[in-house]
Amino acid sequence: MLRQDSNDDTEDVSLFDADEEVSTRSKKSKIRHPVASFFHLFFRVSAIVVYLLCELISSSFIACMVSIILLLSCDFWAVKNVTGRLMVGLRWWNQVDDDGKSHWVFEARKASAQGKKVSSEAESRIFWLGLVTCPIIWVIFAFSALFSFKVKWLAVVTMGVVLQGANLYGYIKCKVGRRTNLTSMATSYLGRQFLRQTVVKDDQAES
Repeated sequence: MLRQDSNDDTEDVSLFDADEEVSTRSKKSKIRHPVASFFHLFFRVSAIVVYLLCELISSSFIACMVSIILLLSCDFWAVKNVTGRLMVGLRWWNQVDDDGKSHWVFEARKASAQGKKVSSEAESRIFWLGLVTCPIIWVIFAFSALFSFKVKWLAVVTMGVVLQGANLYGYIKCKVGRRTNLTSMATSYLGRQFLRQTVVKDDQAES
């Protein structure tokens, strides 16, 4: 605390509150997982760059196609299993039960007991920007290949749309599902409170 002088107009100011505010802002803007953030963009951006420059890099269509599909596959695995969990606390997967039925599971990490966010704002922006922008680019590539009659590239761009679109759909379901669960919990709680009040009023009226 600053000591107040009798002949001065200064007032007591808590230095700890200022330090806490600065630290909170730095945590929000800080990238906690730089390696995950790098590879979240590296594979998908590299696949787009190779697709655009494939004719300059190599004259072999097979080599370009294999390189792009390999980058897309690495991106799909990394985003689905690593970067989504670390950067935004979301995860999705498919599992088969004992009856042989396939089920899609969408999971969101719970907030800490202190109410702190599971990810920083900087990482969240990087994650969603890369997740949304790149599938849109592959959709543009698909229409371009279709209208320019580049049939041999349709399989490649379709693979890009499917793999990156699947991750986009999965994480949107995770995000929306978490809000839906909170909404349903709030609705059921209000419903129980309303029913309890109605029962109490009926009991009072009968008595």
